[in-house]
Amino acid sequence: MKEIGAFDVIGPVMIGPSSSHTAGALRIALLARKMFRPEIAAVRFVLYGSFAETYQGHGTDRALIAGILGFESDDPRIPDSFALAEKAGITAEFSLDRETKDIHPNTVDICLSGKNGESMKVRGISVGGGRAEIRGIDGVDIKLAGEYSTIFIKHRDAPGVVAYIAGKLSENNINIAFMRLYRENKGEQAYTIIEADEEISSPVVSAIEEHPAVYSAILIQ
Repeated sequence: MKEIGAFDVIGPVMIGPSSSHTAGALRIALLARKMFRPEIAAVRFVLYGSFAETYQGHGTDRALIAGILGFESDDPRIPDSFALAEKAGITAEFSLDRETKDIHPNTVDICLSGKNGESMKVRGISVGGGRAEIRGIDGVDIKLAGEYSTIFIKHRDAPGVVAYIAGKLSENNINIAFMRLYRENKGEQAYTIIEADEEISSPVVSAIEEHPAVYSAILIQ
């Protein structure tokens, strides 16, 4: 039996009508923003299932934009997120996919474009109570909730890289709660996601990025 906590009962403190369609959607976009280092120029959202059916009535669209802007679920600026995104120079587009059925009903693909030309596609789901999970990055299936101090590392799939990362955390007395590894193909781009019991500091992140096979290490608190 799944243990139920107080957060599951009372839900998040939020601006909006729905913990799944508002707070959860915002959480997905906020995680995506944290994982994408370049300054954002444009974003395209592809909505599936119930997100596609009720996204305007439940404020899912405003919440997604707010997450991209870095707002939390209780930020009073959420209702004005479209105007604030325009002011920030971010263009946004929404597409509805009502044909795909074998998918979680609260799913969104977020396609981010940076001002430096970089891009990233993130798939997320809202799992209820304002919580969310990232389930895909650039077509690679992953699982990331961001509920711990989390570091998201993009690197080349090469011997010794994961050991180096774990070593840097150990040197700083950081205990790994969960570690997940994903790769596109052998020897190509890979992702390591580490959730830690202790707070991961910026100097530790910088030390991890010193490895020649590490492309980027991003801290998600």
